[in-house]
Amino acid sequence: MTDTFSIAPAGRSLGVAAILRSEGAAIAVLCTLYYDHLDGGWWLYFLAFLLPDLFMLGYLAGKQIGAMCYNIGHSYLAPLLLAAVGVWTGTIFAIELALIWGAHIGVDRTIGYGLKYNGHFKDTHLGRV
Repeated sequence: MTDTFSIAPAGRSLGVAAILRSEGAAIAVLCTLYYDHLDGGWWLYFLAFLLPDLFMLGYLAGKQIGAMCYNIGHSYLAPLLLAAVGVWTGTIFAIELALIWGAHIGVDRTIGYGLKYNGHFKDTHLGRV
């Protein structure tokens, strides 16, 4: 009997990417459901949903700066910080934007767009897109 969660040889993930994609889907759904619970306007949701992709403009300055900018905009840290500020200051708008941002990242993870390496845009922590 083989252990499916043992250390994999280099280049093999043994389903890790599938787990990370599933987590992304769960986060996207939960962020969207909580946004709805806050009675956020759907016009704002659809208008702001693609805003994190503006971080891709960093690639105009080269691969390394592009990867760094993309990763800043597509890490959960930034929306979590925005949500914390929103909770701390009582600013619902900040919380709504953080939830939209989190949902965007979750959808990206679900379809395989992960954090970028300094090389090619298609090389991500989830594998090659």
